[in-house]
Amino acid sequence: MSDVAFAFLLSLIAGLSTGIGGFITLFAKKTNTNFLAVSLGFSAGVMVYVSLVELLPESQSLLSEAIGGKAGGAMAVISFFVGMIIAGVIDRILPEEDNPHDLKSHDGSGNPIAPEKKLMRTGIITAIAITIHNFPEGIATFISAMYDPALALPIALAIALHNIPEGISVAVPIYYATSDKVKAVLYSFASGLTEPLGALIGYFILMPFMNEVVYGVLFSMVAGIMVFISFDELLPAAREYGEHHLSIYGMVTGMIAMAVSLVLL
Repeated sequence: MSDVAFAFLLSLIAGLSTGIGGFITLFAKKTNTNFLAVSLGFSAGVMVYVSLVELLPESQSLLSEAIGGKAGGAMAVISFFVGMIIAGVIDRILPEEDNPHDLKSHDGSGNPIAPEKKLMRTGIITAIAITIHNFPEGIATFISAMYDPALALPIALAIALHNIPEGISVAVPIYYATSDKVKAVLYSFASGLTEPLGALIGYFILMPFMNEVVYGVLFSMVAGIMVFISFDELLPAAREYGEHHLSIYGMVTGMIAMAVSLVLL
C-alpha cells in the first residue's frame, strides 16, 4: 500500500469511528437520561485529555524544533487559543434561538421549550461543531501519515477513540429527541465524513505547503477547538440532563479511557 493510500485509510477509519458511537444508541433506553449525562461527560473527558496531553504537547515539540524553544512554545499556545476563538465565533454566529448552549427553559415569548426540542438542537449543533473540527483532524491525520506513519498510528487511533464518544454525543440527544435510532446513527456517521474530506484537502491543496510549523499549528488549533466544545457544549448538556456528579464521573472515565489507550500504544 502506498503512503498516500495508507494516509487516506487512516483518515477514513478515524472519521467513521463516529458511527461506532452512533450504534451505541441502538442499546440505549430512551428513559435512561443518566446514560445521556454520562455519555456526554465521557466524550468531554476524552476530548479534553487527548487535546492537553497528546495534541498540544506534540504541537509544542514540533514547533520548538522548527523555530526554537520559546518561539515554538508561544506559537503552540497562541494556536491553541486561536482554535478556541474559532469555536467560540462559530458558536456566537448561530442564531440565539437555535443555540443549545444557553439551555433556556423558555423561548422569547415566554413559552416553555420542550426538552426534546432542546436535545435535538444539542445533537444537531454538536454534529455541526464536530463536522467542522473534523476537517483539521483529517488534515492532521493525513499529513502525519505522510510525514511519519509510525507517528500517525497512535494519533489516528487516539482520534478514532475520541470520535466514538463524539458519535455518542451526536446520536444520543437526537435519539432521545426523535425516538429514531436510524436517524441518530446516520447523523453520527455524517459528522465523521468530513475527516477523510479534510484528508483530500490536505492532499490536493495544503500538501505543497506543509511543514513542521503548519503541522504543529494545526494540532494546537484542533486541541483548542475540542476543549472549547467540551466545556461550552458537552458538559453543560450533561449537567442539564442528569445529576451533576454523573457528568463528572463520565468525564473522569473518559480521561481514564484515553490515558490507558495512549499508554498501551
